[in-house]
Amino acid sequence: MKKRLMSFRYAWEGIVSLFSNERNAQIHLGAAVCVITAGCLFDLSAVEWCLISLCIGGVFMAEGFNTAIEKVCDKVSPERDPLVKTAKDVAAGAVLLFVISAVVVGLFVFIPHLLKLF
Repeated sequence: MKKRLMSFRYAWEGIVSLFSNERNAQIHLGAAVCVITAGCLFDLSAVEWCLISLCIGGVFMAEGFNTAIEKVCDKVSPERDPLVKTAKDVAAGAVLLFVISAVVVGLFVFIPHLLKLF
């Protein structure tokens, strides 16, 4: 039981490290706060909240994987290496793909609410 509880502690430390040390994660966190605020103002439905929550969580998860890959690559190969560059570029590209998808979902969720204002 103690090992299981410690795994949660380590995971929490990873989350704190991600948002404390990674600029892009901080930017995504700021965007998430804005989206959550807008969701509260527009009184989103349960389904809309589920979509928004999955997108926010997915972007954070992708950013975490990207950071982990970058840290391991930097440790294993501090010098320039074309394979390490490719690994880091693909990981960053995966984050970008998820962010683009999240923006599209956000547009589908928020545009109808914005149109009601006019």
